Amino acid sequence: MGKLKAVILKAPGTNCDREMRQALTLAGAVAVTMDFFQAAKRPKSLYDYDMLVLPGGFSYGDYLGSGKVFSLMLEADLAGLLLDFATQGRTVLGVCNGFQVLVNSGLFSSGERKVTLLANALGRFECRWVKVGVEADSVLAKRARKIIKEDFELPIAHAEGRFTVADQATLAGLRREGSVFLRYRGANPNGSDGAVAGITNVMGNVIGMMPHPERFVALEQHYHRHSVAGTTPWGLEFFTALVSLD
Repeated sequence: MGKLKAVILKAPGTNCDREMRQALTLAGAVAVTMDFFQAAKRPKSLYDYDMLVLPGGFSYGDYLGSGKVFSLMLEADLAGLLLDFATQGRTVLGVCNGFQVLVNSGLFSSGERKVTLLANALGRFECRWVKVGVEADSVLAKRARKIIKEDFELPIAHAEGRFTVADQATLAGLRREGSVFLRYRGANPNGSDGAVAGITNVMGNVIGMMPHPERFVALEQHYHRHSVAGTTPWGLEFFTALVSLD
């Protein structure tokens, strides 16, 4: 079996594509970066890949809201390709701005969209390390047991990361189906409902998260690297698990 092939789809304003490519490469994947306009000209070329990644940044300057324009461009020029890609069981990952794009694209909803990402509760840009943890009963955790460990830290950098649901029944449903896979532990930096930091679809192959795992794949990236000496950076564990999903 050959190496997993991942394509990172960048647009004007994205700025985490290089870190994402490095992270996937370190995890054992063959990772390439493709400009959105290139993909729009040859959309079927995306089917040459096993994983499609939407990186972080500020796509299209976050005009109309974070990730909104990029999601509209994807809908207009790729005509449902993301949904078809996911329906086939291929992995779709969106981190930070990429998560916002996936939410706006409706990939976590089978009907009426009942989840969104709003401005942080404190009304300011949050850029710091936060403690998070994997929900052991989530679909993704069951598919990739390597990512289950004690609580760990990842960096965040966003102004619109407050995960918000239409009602408590929606949140309960996400938990019941195992779609909540990552939660903030202790401080909730953006006021997310249920302290949710990352979700998946019911199959566990469409993954969205606000923290940046690609920014912690080497111990030197940690703000206090001596305190994590001898451990494996969780970002690297995460991408290694994704690359080896069954």
